[in-house]
Amino acid sequence: MSALETLGKHIEAGLAHEVTGFSVARGELTVHARADQIVKVLTFLRDDSECRFRTLVDICGVDWPEREKRFDVVYHLLSMHLNQRIRVKVEVDEETPIPSVTGVFSAAGWFERELWDLFGVMVSDHPDLRRILTDYGFEGHPLRKDFPLSGFVELRYDEEQKRVVYEPVELMQEFRSFDFLSPWEGAQYILPGDEKAGATEEPE
Repeated sequence: MSALETLGKHIEAGLAHEVTGFSVARGELTVHARADQIVKVLTFLRDDSECRFRTLVDICGVDWPEREKRFDVVYHLLSMHLNQRIRVKVEVDEETPIPSVTGVFSAAGWFERELWDLFGVMVSDHPDLRRILTDYGFEGHPLRKDFPLSGFVELRYDEEQKRVVYEPVELMQEFRSFDFLSPWEGAQYILPGDEKAGATEEPE
């Protein structure tokens, strides 16, 4: 049994009701936990003498729109003691908030604000849950897969008003010029480099 599998079993035994399983792939340990128990899970990983994952590297999200629990929230931790990293995953839907882990790792504050801003994942008991990357009054959450690539509004500097103004996005159809790089239309001509694609080799 590898060291990562041994560690995974130790964590699974210590958090029997909080962890739903673990996996080891490509030399990385991933622990799957219950979203409402994330504070207890991270506290155990930080304080347990066999773990000592005392550095929170990152919190990020993954959007799976077809799933009932749409989002994966992923916590990346580092143990200087073990010289090892661990990934903790929880699943959450659009309405149910996950507990803030700022009481375990103070660095989580900005990561959780980013999670709310870009994915719309609610975080309960956060001391200051505001948008952190988008502008005031921004509509929607830009890293959701159903968020339009063009966004909902555009901004420009208005010379007459001498200020930046926000306007609904307008895509002018007459300026859309598709070519072979467009995913919506295929090229009706030979692409550069494909001149010989249809030629057959003559036998020697």
